[in-house]
Amino acid sequence: MTAADWWAIEIADSEHAETSAAAWRDAYAQTLGESLVTNGAVLWEWFEHSWGVILEVAFREERTWLNWRSLPGTQAALDAVPDPLNGLLVHRGHGGTSGGYVLSVPRIPPPADRVALPEPAR
Repeated sequence: MTAADWWAIEIADSEHAETSAAAWRDAYAQTLGESLVTNGAVLWEWFEHSWGVILEVAFREERTWLNWRSLPGTQAALDAVPDPLNGLLVHRGHGGTSGGYVLSVPRIPPPADRVALPEPAR
């Protein structure tokens, strides 16, 4: 499997809305899932948090993400989140408080660490 671009759609609860982010997910998960399958998504997963929900999706190419994102059904679902102005965040990468999925590259020690120090005089 080739590398995939991950994208996160974070939907926060709103104290001013009549529905919660979890209720929004329940209403749109099947429709979004079907469109992800038919439009080239590699993987996707829902996460529920105390503040809302996250849909993380992976596509092999950014172009297929942009095509899926611009579908009328996707647009309609995102327009229907509980708080479309302050409760919707769409960005590249994993969302929420997820830990780093990318392994860190080991640092090369500075050259001074490689120089042998003289033995102390006794």
